[in-house]
Amino acid sequence: MHLTNKSILEKANAAITKGDNEGFLAYCTDDTEWVFVGDKTLRGKETVRQYMAEAYAEPPVFHVDYFIAEGEFVTAVGNISLKNGAAETVHYAYCDVWRFRDGKMAELKAFVVELT
Repeated sequence: MHLTNKSILEKANAAITKGDNEGFLAYCTDDTEWVFVGDKTLRGKETVRQYMAEAYAEPPVFHVDYFIAEGEFVTAVGNISLKNGAAETVHYAYCDVWRFRDGKMAELKAFVVELT
């Protein structure tokens, strides 16, 4: 079965909400690169794995308002809630722009804004 890039992202996101980071990472290329605009850049699946182990110690709760898919890109816009180091829930609005390569997520450019 051939999945669309949007379907792949939906399946990967479903894995995260279940706390299945490895299930999510299975949809990423080994050289995946995540750029959190204005914050940090993660290079490679192992670096992303370490980030997820810390940032998603408790699975995030998120809602995608909409997806925009065109060619090798899928954009997801929505809200996400994460626990911080003090175990407080912090709410964010986000816009993730994913670039796919050979059916896997190769690059992420994430625009994330904390909601007050």
